[in-house]
Amino acid sequence: MKVVEQLSVSPNIPKSALIAAFGPGLEFEKGLAQFTSFKTGGAAKYFFLARTIDDVVQSVQAARKFALPYFILGDGSNLLVSDEGYDGLIVKIDIRGLKIVGEAEIECGAGEDLMAMVNFTTENSLTGLEFASGIWGTVGGAIYGNAGAYGGEIGSLLTEITLVDKEGNVKTADPDYCQFSYRNSFLKTSGEIVVKARFRLKKANANQIRQKVDEILALRQVRLPVDGLSAGCYFKNIPDPNQKHGKISAGHLLEQVGAKQLAIGGAKVFEKHANIIVNTGSATSEDIHRLADILKKKVYEKFGVRLQEEVIQLGKF
Repeated sequence: MKVVEQLSVSPNIPKSALIAAFGPGLEFEKGLAQFTSFKTGGAAKYFFLARTIDDVVQSVQAARKFALPYFILGDGSNLLVSDEGYDGLIVKIDIRGLKIVGEAEIECGAGEDLMAMVNFTTENSLTGLEFASGIWGTVGGAIYGNAGAYGGEIGSLLTEITLVDKEGNVKTADPDYCQFSYRNSFLKTSGEIVVKARFRLKKANANQIRQKVDEILALRQVRLPVDGLSAGCYFKNIPDPNQKHGKISAGHLLEQVGAKQLAIGGAKVFEKHANIIVNTGSATSEDIHRLADILKKKVYEKFGVRLQEEVIQLGKF
C-alpha cells in the first residue's frame, strides 16, 4: 500500500515532542528490509505501527503537525526501499478483522493479508475471491492498486470503503469513488488511506471453491518464486485493445530481449518468468534497481515500448 505525503520537513524535532504526539509506539531508525518481500533497503527515520483506525488518524495528524513526509506501508510485497532508507515517517497498517455482514458480504480490516481473506471466504462458502489466491499483500494494498489475476480484480467486488484523508478525517465511499482501472485507482492521486472495506460475494459450495483456490495456488507454484525474495511481476502489462486479453504481456517482451540471462550483483531475473526479479540472498536495492533499468532499456530499444514499474520505489535511487 502506498500513500506518500511530501511536506517541508521540520528539522531537529525533539523526540519528546514526537512521542507526545504519536504515543510510545513511535520508533526511530527502524530497519525496513524486514518489512519488504525483497528483504533489502535501509531504515526509516520514524516508524509507527497502526493497529486501529484511530491510530491512523493520530499518525496523519501528528505528521502534519511536524511537517513530516510519510509513507503508508502494507506488507511491503510491492516495494523497493532505497539502501539509504527513508528520511520520513513510515506508518505500517496492521488493522485486522474479518466478519460476514448479511448473506454474502464481508467486512475486512485493511491490514489483513489478502490470502487470509481468501481462506476466510472459502471456509464460509463464499465465492468470488479465488483469483486472489497466492497474491502477496494486504487487503488495503490490493484495493489501492486494484490487484488482480486470472481474469479477476479486487475493485469489482468492493461495495464500501472506509478511508482516512490527508487531514486525518475518516469517511466512507462507494466503489465508483475509487475510479478503478488496470492496477490503478483514484486513491493513488487522492492520497487517502484505506482502513476498512466491504466486499460482496456469492454463496457456493465450499469444496468447489477450495478446489479452485488450490488449482490457482498450484499454477503459481509452477510459474512464480513462491519462496523467493521478490515482489512478483516488476513491470505492468501494456494496455492494448487489439490484443486478445486487452494487454501486451511485459513478460513476453522481456523474454524476447533475453531477460532471463541477466543479473546484477545479487539480483537476477527469475528463470521461469522474465518479468520477475529475485534477490538471490545478497542483493542490494541498488542491484535490483539497476537490473530493472537495464530491462526497461532493452525493451525500449527493441520494441519502442516504455515499461512502467508495478513495484514502488521509496527513497533515493
